[in-house]
Amino acid sequence: PRHKCGNQRSCPQNQFAFKIVSGAANVVGPSICFDDVVLMSSVKNNIGRGLNIALVNGTSGQLLKVGTFDMYSG
Repeated sequence: PRHKCGNQRSCPQNQFAFKIVSGAANVVGPSICFDDVVLMSSVKNNIGRGLNIALVNGTSGQLLKVGTFDMYSG
């Protein structure tokens, strides 16, 4: 069976599924999936060098904000 965000198991009832994949230099970009919705990826063109962060409401699962923080250039 298929599980949310491509995980190997289903999450318990009343919990959200998520998957965070780190990038590989500037060859493969990172991605963030939450409850079977891709929030950030190179396909969506909303990732960048450094820390890629998605802020999600922990109760409703609603995406509040995405951001990139370039730790190299300051």
